[in-house]
Amino acid sequence: MKIAVAIDGSENATRAAKHAITLSQYVPEAQLDIICVLDYDKAKEDRLFTQSPESLSLKRERKVNPVLELAKAAGVETKVTMLKGNPSQEIIKYVNQEGIDQLVIGSRGLSTFQEMILGSVSHKVMKHVSCPVTIVK
Repeated sequence: MKIAVAIDGSENATRAAKHAITLSQYVPEAQLDIICVLDYDKAKEDRLFTQSPESLSLKRERKVNPVLELAKAAGVETKVTMLKGNPSQEIIKYVNQEGIDQLVIGSRGLSTFQEMILGSVSHKVMKHVSCPVTIVK
């Protein structure tokens, strides 16, 4: 079974990762794929505020490494996938192309009104992937 978790470095993403790791422990032969999408707009901002490519790479690793450490401590084998672009579009494309069986993603916890106006990555992804999605608050 292929399980994927989308992370962005937020607390909600960390809770989603913990849930995905727990799920992976209970599913025989589960493969956990950690997906991190580098948003082009945010990457440009990060580039402007960092002094070198190494410091930008370090910022990206800070998002992924805590999840890798949690998975390692739990004995869960992981794969890291770094994508670039619009987070919701890239997650949808990747999950559908790779035949992911279960996606776990964090929710920002926006109110219904804000979600209608702004949209959210988790809401968009949930509507367009072809596998079950668990949204973790």
